Amino acid sequence: MNACIVIPTYNEAGNIERIIAQILDLHPEIYIIVVDDNSPDGTGALVEALSRKDPRVHLIHRPRKAGLGTAYVEGFKLALAKGADLIFEMDADFSHDPRYLQDFLEASEKADLVIGSRYINGVRVEGWKFRRLLLSKLANMYVSYIMVRPVWDFTAGFRCYRREVLEGINLDGIRSDGYAFQIEMTYLTFKHGFTVLEIPILFKEREYGTSKISRRVVWEAFWLTLKCRASVLEIIKHLSYLFRDYREFVEKNARS
Repeated sequence: MNACIVIPTYNEAGNIERIIAQILDLHPEIYIIVVDDNSPDGTGALVEALSRKDPRVHLIHRPRKAGLGTAYVEGFKLALAKGADLIFEMDADFSHDPRYLQDFLEASEKADLVIGSRYINGVRVEGWKFRRLLLSKLANMYVSYIMVRPVWDFTAGFRCYRREVLEGINLDGIRSDGYAFQIEMTYLTFKHGFTVLEIPILFKEREYGTSKISRRVVWEAFWLTLKCRASVLEIIKHLSYLFRDYREFVEKNARS
């Protein structure tokens, strides 16, 4: 299947050439779309030079910093136009290790959206302070309980979509950014009846550059989650399942 990786960038000159080289060394059949928001450090120029040498590398140059959500949407549209069957999203800063791409490719045979999860079957984050890790974990628990969806890592940015998912979602209707974009895309994937699968990855803090997460992005994710909350019927059904599981647990332990 044709696979494409969409990588949004802003000031990633210290990372972009190395991450592209590693991806193509591991998977020479994959092509890459970099969406650069006119990085002052020359990231776009580096990618443009690579694209002239290698037809597997493509650049979308945007005139200004316009947000992560719109960057992914533009990249998704180009990937679809080029006939990609599997469309990845991935960071440029090595927090997402290219060695996991093979796991994604295999898991994509079983699900429409594959999420590289930091929190399934434990916590797999390296280099974060405890406060940041706690906030991230609590945020994902909040989203999971409000939406009543069986996902451990709603805000993960290492993903793979089958083209049918992106074709089924109205990409032009998405206005969210940052964490909220990942939450909204997961919500819409479920809403349109597609399957979601999480696979474990080790997430590492970036080696070079600085994080682009702002307080505005965090608040946007909070309010978007409330807009996408589950219906009362879904909540009641979920609580009944929890009560049933708890009752079975108590009865099993009483017998033993």
